[in-house]
Amino acid sequence: MAWREIVQMHPNGQRVQAALAEAGVATRIVETLEGSPTAVTAAAQLDIEVGQVANSLVFDADGTPLLVITSGAHRADLHLLAAHVGAAHVHRPGAEFVRTHTGQPIGGVAPVGHPNPIRTIVDTRLSHWAVVWAAGGHPHYVFPTSFAELLRLTGGEALDVGVTG
Repeated sequence: MAWREIVQMHPNGQRVQAALAEAGVATRIVETLEGSPTAVTAAAQLDIEVGQVANSLVFDADGTPLLVITSGAHRADLHLLAAHVGAAHVHRPGAEFVRTHTGQPIGGVAPVGHPNPIRTIVDTRLSHWAVVWAAGGHPHYVFPTSFAELLRLTGGEALDVGVTG
């Protein structure tokens, strides 16, 4: 595995770790040695299947943020998401929209630790694994969790979000 314990955690990671602890989750954020711009690179660094990567993707649903936690082996179907949430349009926003609503950068968005709650959908494909890995608020931070725990932590809705990709 290409990760290490964090010596001095970035404030974003501290907020995520605090949110996890507050929710009673006994896990620790670790630091990957390199950034993980794709699920494939994240999986290689963590020595896991691509599908075990829990990508936290923020979408703009008619101006409202929507967090979709997808399996790394699954692409989100934007039309399906729009229909599910009752939005006319769902699209990938710019980095500023993501940072405004999560306090975290694209590539490091965690399922928790945001300034305000965000409606969340958790891809049912993640339920295929006992352990999945999610971002920890920084492009180099990740932590192990599970599908059930992601639902509980986020108050999310389970949905098959799309197609294998």
